[in-house]
Amino acid sequence: MSVTSEEKFQTGLMLELEQVVEKELDRHLSTAKEWFPHQYVPWGQGRDFDGPLDGEAWSLEQSQLGEEAREALIVNLLTEDNLPGYHNAIATVFGREGAWGTWVNRWTAEENRHGIVIRDYLTVTRAVDPIALERARMRHMEAGYEATHGDSFLHGAAYVSFQELATRVSHRNTGRASGDPICEQMMTRVAADENLHMIFYRNLLAAALEIAPNETMRAITDVVKAFQMPGHGIDGFMRKSVVIANAGIYDLRLHHDDVLVPVLRKWGVFDRADLSDDGDKARDELAEFLGGLDAAATKFETRREERRARRAARQG
Repeated sequence: MSVTSEEKFQTGLMLELEQVVEKELDRHLSTAKEWFPHQYVPWGQGRDFDGPLDGEAWSLEQSQLGEEAREALIVNLLTEDNLPGYHNAIATVFGREGAWGTWVNRWTAEENRHGIVIRDYLTVTRAVDPIALERARMRHMEAGYEATHGDSFLHGAAYVSFQELATRVSHRNTGRASGDPICEQMMTRVAADENLHMIFYRNLLAAALEIAPNETMRAITDVVKAFQMPGHGIDGFMRKSVVIANAGIYDLRLHHDDVLVPVLRKWGVFDRADLSDDGDKARDELAEFLGGLDAAATKFETRREERRARRAARQG
């Protein structure tokens, strides 16, 4: 089977970036802090459920969380649950050899803690219906996961740079919205991992921009314009995402201001003088898209405030 020019380019780029991966892996391992999921779960609140142990069935009044935090935690957990799919996707793109493979496995091991601790917290505190949660997990994982941009290295690296930061923002805000100091502490700990993962990918793509600025700029633009959170296949995701957005946990304004803009600024994409041809065209497309997203975010914020004002007037 013949090798395409795109495959040759991708292989050559990854070879050039291998030293960057080694450096970033060493930096990550020296920065990441060991932590233990069981220490963040209030086990003393636990009791048996109905079923083989003949305990108490779950009911909504047992949950101390509001609807917004409950829906956000369900989405966060179901997203984390699809880790086998993400591992396969990232291993396909990055490979399993050398520093690349070491990073893939380390990232997967760290991510696995997130699903463990969130599920244990939700179960022990009876925050959500455990039967509905398990059925949703089965449906979500059976649907599998497929990366939007296939096995493109540049697109994959650009996507996770934004996605890890988006997840950090969502986790932190979910913890705050829970009204539970234990939940907030747990989600802050999880978010700290996501931030370190974002830094790894962001620095990796910054190096790619130096080596192949036009191709990397095109990948960045493609990813930003088509961006979806990895949990978008969850049953009822649109309804849940509206609840989450209305609560200010994760909305268009946060996506624009706290995720896209900081990463793009760090890469200096609008200050670069080394772009030509498709790189310039991609950057113009990106600027136009960001302008539209900013306007859409403002429109959403205005409507949300109007809804809140009407609700307050009715309640007053």
